[in-house]
Amino acid sequence: MIRTARLLLRPWQEADRASLAAISADPEVMRHFVAPRDRAASDRWMDRTQAHIAAHGFGIWAVEYRATADLIGFVGLCHVPAGLPCAPAVEAVWTLGAAWWKQGFAAEAARAAIMDGFSRLGLAEIVAFTTPGNLASQAVMRALGMTREAGDDFEHPLLPEGHVLRPHRLYRLKNPGDPA
Repeated sequence: MIRTARLLLRPWQEADRASLAAISADPEVMRHFVAPRDRAASDRWMDRTQAHIAAHGFGIWAVEYRATADLIGFVGLCHVPAGLPCAPAVEAVWTLGAAWWKQGFAAEAARAAIMDGFSRLGLAEIVAFTTPGNLASQAVMRALGMTREAGDDFEHPLLPEGHVLRPHRLYRLKNPGDPA
């Protein structure tokens, strides 16, 4: 578990499935994803996330607002799939329910996950990427100190040519304690 001033990044619980499904089904929340997820797809995503955590000791955590114990979304680190141009790498990921936007929660949680990646896991670098239209996530990336080199941008290979979500912008953050 990772605690911040307002949040708890914690392992997933069975009771999280309904709240996660509601967040994942929201078209506004999922507008930079291929499609919203139905309950079955949300459950499969949660199962894959739990498997990543079990296999690697880190992953995408459930994010709980400490004042109310509400599940507000998910934030954490995961291995970039092998087919992406920036692989091998570890990616910072965040998605929050719309009611929790514009309050600094994404940056607060992502900063804590990144600090854990650098300190506990000893990662040399963490990346994040999104579509050009996802200005909110790009603002979070910059707030985290991540930088973008235009030459690092890529076309997502799992999406068809011409798909509006195929272009991606890649941001990087080096571990400040890494001598390399």
